[in-house]
Amino acid sequence: MAEVRGEVEELIRRLVDQPEKVKVAEFPSGDEILLEVEVAPEDLGKVIGRQGRTVRAMRTLLETRNAREAIPYGLEIIED
Repeated sequence: MAEVRGEVEELIRRLVDQPEKVKVAEFPSGDEILLEVEVAPEDLGKVIGRQGRTVRAMRTLLETRNAREAIPYGLEIIED
């Protein structure tokens, strides 16, 4: 499980200007593991992308991985 969290964290760190402020936490949520992503407020737009395209692409990558593994993952971006 930590492997998926680490991969998502590394991907997001490469997208943002302040990688040291990226935090990814795992929480069980029903029948899936929810990954909650926190970034600096200035980087929020980079993670979400225009019309949500970037975050949608990350969710698609997780869905592809979910098809191969027994435990599905979800992704939430935390906005303060």
